[in-house]
Amino acid sequence: MGGNPRVFDLSHVALHTTRNDCWLVINGRVIDVTKFLEEHPGGEEVLLEAAGKDATKEFEAIGHSKAAYGLLLKYQVGVTPGFKHTNAARAEDDAGEDTKARAYVMTGSAIKDDKKIRCLGAIEFVLPLVVASFAFWYRYSAGLTGMMMTE
Repeated sequence: MGGNPRVFDLSHVALHTTRNDCWLVINGRVIDVTKFLEEHPGGEEVLLEAAGKDATKEFEAIGHSKAAYGLLLKYQVGVTPGFKHTNAARAEDDAGEDTKARAYVMTGSAIKDDKKIRCLGAIEFVLPLVVASFAFWYRYSAGLTGMMMTE
């Protein structure tokens, strides 16, 4: 939000409590989470329960990530009376740091390159070959023994 954000009091926010129009307040920010309902990791019910209210305590109690704080800026439609703009600057900085951190994390490998795991992979590949070879040899040698006895 740039410049002068729109100011909404809680009575106005309380009018937005449906699945098609869902607003809530977090840290003085008025957030329109209507488009985020289906994406919310905790399920849309959690957001619908907090719709039209100040959900700051619930939001803080969960321990949301910096990415979640960045999403507040994305879905912010205004502020409540008395909102301090210094919080907005801090949240924007946090969102910027989160974007950099996410980019770094996403470039990493999800599976650790461990020698034990690679060794296990080799065993899982070689062991069936050894067992199949032994079975073939046993079957073949039994056939040869039977042929030698008949001669």
